[in-house]
Amino acid sequence: MKRLTSLVLLLALLCTLLGGCIELDDDAFAYDSQSETEESFFGSESVGESDEQTEQINGIPTYSGKKYVTVNSNVPYFTKDTVTAEAYEFYSELDSLGRCGCAVACIGIETMPTGERGEIGHVYPSGWVQARYDTDLVDGGYLYNRSHLIGWQLTAEDDNEKNLITGTRYFNVQGMLPFENMVADYIKETQNHVMYRVTPLFLENELVCRGVLMEAYSVEDEGDGIMFCVFVYNVQPGITVDYRTGKSALGSSLEIESEAASETGKESGVTVYVLNVNTKKFHEPDCSSVSDIKPSNRQDYTGERQALIEEGYQPCKSCNP
Repeated sequence: MKRLTSLVLLLALLCTLLGGCIELDDDAFAYDSQSETEESFFGSESVGESDEQTEQINGIPTYSGKKYVTVNSNVPYFTKDTVTAEAYEFYSELDSLGRCGCAVACIGIETMPTGERGEIGHVYPSGWVQARYDTDLVDGGYLYNRSHLIGWQLTAEDDNEKNLITGTRYFNVQGMLPFENMVADYIKETQNHVMYRVTPLFLENELVCRGVLMEAYSVEDEGDGIMFCVFVYNVQPGITVDYRTGKSALGSSLEIESEAASETGKESGVTVYVLNVNTKKFHEPDCSSVSDIKPSNRQDYTGERQALIEEGYQPCKSCNP
């Protein structure tokens, strides 16, 4: 199966098509394909709606309680010849579903805000279906924030619709904000520049992204001050998010994933299975044996049954998928 290399190629394709914000070549920071061992959180075609933009995104593990996971050994995918100390910003055009694409910038003191923050409440990013819950579950009560891809404290972008996505409070404050603050503090202390890119990852035609890939690299000191490459999950513990619509409900954030995948399968003629990559067995999502699969061995799969068999998988004898 394709692994994280697919993600790299996809981001290169998307950003090149949308404005040339990444170019992969032999000078790119090295990626060791043998270092990634966890199976994908995204088990089907994703991100673009056109055939040219559709790729499997593999290598990002299923959300298991961590706010984020490191990707590519925490090394960003910038190439040496695209790293610059000249400040700039680029924001992808919205797609036909109104979804944001990658945003990339070279951030410095000159891009950071000098005035007060403006209002953004009039912007409604894709999947914006606000809901209120008990403050014990959601800080402040309201599930969603208008989350900046590139934080306001870095580029002073207020109501730029190309830079705002629907993100949970947990994702925005606990997930993204610490990385944004880290970069802002570094720039203020050193006056150096930081290459910075954030890419929202959508599954098929879902309106709410599953999370964002955040990359940063300090330029003048060649990454000694700032260097990270992380995937931050767009989740809210204790709340189910329907990524297709933005609707939500009390319950595990993992429950909706199986339901959404099942609906997708019905529409496309494919089927949803749960794989045990260790035993090479595949199961129905509601099979009793699924709960016994270790997280490291589990992979959700959307596709044709015969394709699994050709890859060496065998149907579970209990649920007989």
